Amino acid sequence: MELIRGLQNIRPAHRGCVATIGNFDGVHLGHQAVIGELAEEGQDLGLPTLIMTFEPQPMEVFKPEDSPARLTRLREKLRALSRFAVDRVLCVQFNQSFANITADEFVKQILVTGLGVKHLVVGEDFRYGKNRQGDLERLKADGGKYGFKVANMRTFNIDNHRVSSTRVRNALVKGDLIAAEKLLGRPYRMCGRVAHGDKIGRTLGIPTANIHLHRNVSPVQGIYIVEVFGVNSRPLPGVASVGTRPTVGGTRALLEIYLLDFDEEIYGRHLNVDFLHKIRDEEKFDSLESLKQRILEDIKETRDWLKNKKARKN
Repeated sequence: MELIRGLQNIRPAHRGCVATIGNFDGVHLGHQAVIGELAEEGQDLGLPTLIMTFEPQPMEVFKPEDSPARLTRLREKLRALSRFAVDRVLCVQFNQSFANITADEFVKQILVTGLGVKHLVVGEDFRYGKNRQGDLERLKADGGKYGFKVANMRTFNIDNHRVSSTRVRNALVKGDLIAAEKLLGRPYRMCGRVAHGDKIGRTLGIPTANIHLHRNVSPVQGIYIVEVFGVNSRPLPGVASVGTRPTVGGTRALLEIYLLDFDEEIYGRHLNVDFLHKIRDEEKFDSLESLKQRILEDIKETRDWLKNKKARKN
C-alpha cells in the first residue's frame, strides 16, 4: 500500500484510479465493505484503489471542542487499511487553506486533473468545497461532465442498525468491548511506542509500559484486560489503565500496561494493544498503598477472567 502524503505529492503515475473519500476512523466493517466494493470496481476497470482521508479530521479543525474521540490515529488507521485491498492512501492535510477550495476546484484540480478518478464511492451526506457547497447530486453531475461515475456507499447493518464510527465509540464508552469487536471485525486496538514514565509503577512493584495516546480525547477510559503484541513472538496478557492517573496528580491521559509474568525493559518497542474486557472505571485513591492494593485485585481479576476464557474455549 502506497501512502501519498499531501496533495503536493500527487504524481502523474497516480492518475487513473477508483476512489473513496472519508475519515475512515476505526476502519470498521462498514468501511471494509466499501473497500471491498471499491476493489471489485478496480478489478473490473483494471485500476488501482485509492482512499482519500484527512489529517487532522475536519471536525478537529472546524469545531475542536466538539470533535469526537479518535478511534484511530493516522498510523493505526494506515496499519488497519494495509490489511485490505487498498493500493493507495492519499492523506490530505486538512487546514483552512484546503477548506477554502471551492467545490469546482476540488473536482477539477484534485479528482480529475490530479487523480484521474474513474469511479468514486461516497456517502449520501458527503459534502465538499468551501462552505460545503458540493453535495452528492452536484458530484454526480460533475461526474457525467468529466467522465467519472459516482456511487453511493451501501449501508452496512449489524443488528438492524448501520455500522458507524459513532456506534463504535458509543460501545467503547459503555465498556462493551464485545459490541465494539462485532462492529470492527476485530478487537479494539491502540498502538504506540513504549516511553519512559515517572516509574511510580516500578516503585510499587508493579512496573508498567507507558504509551502516549497522541489524541485530544481517548475513546476508552478505565482499567482493561488486554492482549499485547510486539514484545515476543506470541501475544502477552496484561492489565491496562487508560486515564490521567488522578491519584498521583496526573493531567494528561496515558496508556499504562502491566504485563503478566513479564519483567524486561522494552523501552522504544512499538506495541499493539488489543482491549478485551473492561474491569472498572478509573478511580482516585487516598494513598499509593490503596492504589497498589486495587491494582493487585485488578491483576487477580485479569488472571481469573483469562482462565475462564480459556476454559470456555476448551
